[in-house]
Amino acid sequence: MAEENKNGVEKFDSKSYMNMELLRFTTAGSVDDGKSTLIGRLLYDSKSIFEDQYENIRATSERRGEATVNLALFTDGLRAEREQGITIDVAYRYFSTPKRKFIIADTPGHIQYTRNMVTGASTANLAIILIDARQGIIEQTKRHSIIASLLGIPHIAVCINKMDLVDYDEAIYNNIVSEYRQFATRLKTKDIHFIPISALNGDNVVHRSDKMKWYEGVTLMYLLENIHIASDINHIDMRFPVQYVIRPYNDKFHDYRGYAGRIVSGVVRKGDKVTVMPSGFSSKIKSVELDGKELDEAYAPLSVTIQLEDDIDISRGDMLVREGNMPKQSQDIDAMICWMSDKPLQLNGKYSLKHTTKDVRAVIKEVKYKLDINTLHRITENVSIGMNDVGRITIRTTAPLIFDAYTKNRDTGSFILIDEGTNVTVGACMIID
Repeated sequence: MAEENKNGVEKFDSKSYMNMELLRFTTAGSVDDGKSTLIGRLLYDSKSIFEDQYENIRATSERRGEATVNLALFTDGLRAEREQGITIDVAYRYFSTPKRKFIIADTPGHIQYTRNMVTGASTANLAIILIDARQGIIEQTKRHSIIASLLGIPHIAVCINKMDLVDYDEAIYNNIVSEYRQFATRLKTKDIHFIPISALNGDNVVHRSDKMKWYEGVTLMYLLENIHIASDINHIDMRFPVQYVIRPYNDKFHDYRGYAGRIVSGVVRKGDKVTVMPSGFSSKIKSVELDGKELDEAYAPLSVTIQLEDDIDISRGDMLVREGNMPKQSQDIDAMICWMSDKPLQLNGKYSLKHTTKDVRAVIKEVKYKLDINTLHRITENVSIGMNDVGRITIRTTAPLIFDAYTKNRDTGSFILIDEGTNVTVGACMIID
């Protein structure tokens, strides 16, 4: 990523940096499990913190009378968080190593802020579930793991933290791993890794610990840098929701009509035959453009402009797909929902719905069940969906949605519900096949 110029000074190689693979991960756990401290330790030990940032945190720690530098302050950016010593919102941080770029979503631990975890985890490749070695697996551990599984996060790293407070006891670690494995048999996520750490002291975070020689696995940073994520993206089913129709209306581009958007899955190639949904008309791709340059092909998740050979009436919310590989289309949708509002879900209530680039209205036709977070049992009698609840619903929309099952495509298989009166997002939904 860096090379030396003729004066022997290291210069930044922007092209190599732009081509580096990006890993998005989220942290989750109960209050005081050490999420923010862990992220601070990752940033500090990987030398991703500027000296002035470190000095500012060191001075803040001294003013608070703390004996050591409180690394959690790197992510607890809100004043209320610093005063209370907790995270109450999703804090995003960006850093890189010579191998990868990273986007971290540090999510809250309190039960009432579980909805924020849905926001942070919705685009993640990996979830770090923190467990306090002294407390073991608790309700929030299960809640966050279930949400990570429902959101289709492909990889989970279970970090048993604060091993220093249990004298780095291997038996305690093994008991927690055994209990979590038993619980995880009911989760959809199967790629689960276990790492004993001390975020405060840095054991097994970036550097291997000499206090847990019984642990033969990798450090957390090694896992983040090397875990395989290329196959996490669906490169088979071409889906291109149209976000904007480009018509310059000038002499130079008199007949130009381009369709801008993000390729959410699959590959688009010049000359490919595509179908426009919901109209069903077909055409061929005339050109694929990125930053004013034509490409022979482009792939998810690039944002491009596509021109077609034929003039077809296409608008925002339509979708280009490859012939012979069609998504589903329906007004009646079955979905799992994570409810995010303090106002309960209203049966037969009307909500705005946003799916890819399409906006419609929807009615809640049925609440089939609610999940018991601890047991994963389905509650079917006298069901009420309130804040942080997870359940299964059936809705009917005012116009057909073009979608895939969430397990097949996280982008076309998800949507949000919005309260029409307040414009607040109240539900995050995952479509069931």
